[in-house]
Amino acid sequence: MKTIFVVDDSDTCLSKVEEVLESQYRVMTLPSAAKMFTMLEKIEPDLILLDISMPEMDGYAALRLLKSNPKTANIPVIFLTGQVDALVEARSFDLGVVDFIVKPFSALVLLNRVKMHVDLDGVIRERTEHLELKNRQMESLYDNIVSILADIVESRDHSTGGHIERTTIQTKILIDAMLERNVYSDEIKGWNSELVASSARLHDIGKIAIPDSILNKPDKLNDEEFEIMKNHVTAGEQIIDKIMSKTKEETFWNKAKIFASYHHERWDGKGYPRGLKGLEIPLLGRILAVVDVYDALISERVYKKAFDHYKAVEIIKSEAGKQFDPKIVEVFCDVHERFMKVSVEW
Repeated sequence: MKTIFVVDDSDTCLSKVEEVLESQYRVMTLPSAAKMFTMLEKIEPDLILLDISMPEMDGYAALRLLKSNPKTANIPVIFLTGQVDALVEARSFDLGVVDFIVKPFSALVLLNRVKMHVDLDGVIRERTEHLELKNRQMESLYDNIVSILADIVESRDHSTGGHIERTTIQTKILIDAMLERNVYSDEIKGWNSELVASSARLHDIGKIAIPDSILNKPDKLNDEEFEIMKNHVTAGEQIIDKIMSKTKEETFWNKAKIFASYHHERWDGKGYPRGLKGLEIPLLGRILAVVDVYDALISERVYKKAFDHYKAVEIIKSEAGKQFDPKIVEVFCDVHERFMKVSVEW
């Protein structure tokens, strides 16, 4: 049985509402907003009927408090009032009320209004839960697909064991740290950092198209071989474009494509494949550029030994304004020990 809170300082009104609704709902009558908030600590109602004119705390103040608390913000509220004019309507709807019941009310009007909103709220909650379940299922599916693709890349490139997973974790660390420090926050604040970081796992997917003789050459690449290696960027773009043509989900794959396309661009314009400079480079590319190079520096390769963490930090710091966005490097320097922790534990 659905629960209705009726909050009014009039005993007559409380009795009448209870008489009309008690056959279909569990009705809890409360003489003040303060009593309502005490009861809310124990019970979450399906609907609140709230008087506007009450001593101590009126309906407007009570509604503001309800909406400010995540635990009560989604409970539908109907105002009980003796009079509704344009100003009252505008103020009330702006605060989040769903409807009005004007006193004195008939039993039929009260019953129909309550039934409509209780049923509507039930449908909304059911559909919201269904959508949240579908979203979780889709996120799980994308995560599995990405894991498989990332594993394929790492199984071919013998020199980069753990690189994808480390850079994924470190990308999220850097994005969250930038948001905390208000660095490019206007752009970042709309991101789901977990999902964005997950899409970074495909930044090297184009290496699938690079011949084994180059990808796993037991020596440093010559100039001609390096030019071929650079093609992994455009190959990655093409692979992600093909995936995007088969799915309606654009946000995840668009982010993945940006990571794949721009993580080798340089702040000074000397990167590849487009030679973009400064803010011409999408923010995701500038972020991953720092993360990717850090992991490359602290990792052993056939042609070099791994750098010590602090040496890698100094190298990245020295490249601020040249290879890397200086604002991002500054944030990286603030959280570099968290990067080290990931690289040590992985």
